[in-house]
Amino acid sequence: MIYPTIDELTKGNFNRYELAIATAKCARLITDEYVKQRSAAEATLTGSKEGSGNIVSLIDQRLADKKAVKNAIDSIHDGEYRIVDAPEAVLGEEEENEAD
Repeated sequence: MIYPTIDELTKGNFNRYELAIATAKCARLITDEYVKQRSAAEATLTGSKEGSGNIVSLIDQRLADKKAVKNAIDSIHDGEYRIVDAPEAVLGEEEENEAD
């Protein structure tokens, strides 16, 4: 069985499509953070005279060890990221502005 379940992630408030979109956006944020940390680690090692460092040791282990989607699912389940439903009032105002 897949853990965590879809019901645990959505808490009954969102459908599978909304969960997939939220997970993809969260995975993108995690990937961006990994790339940022990796670039900083490479710059640190390039600038050092020793040059014998390990890039992985300078990157957050959670980001380096697991795939971005698995990290995203775990982050949503742990409450680090929340799935937020856009208020309908805001959506209605945007549609009115587009019509003008």
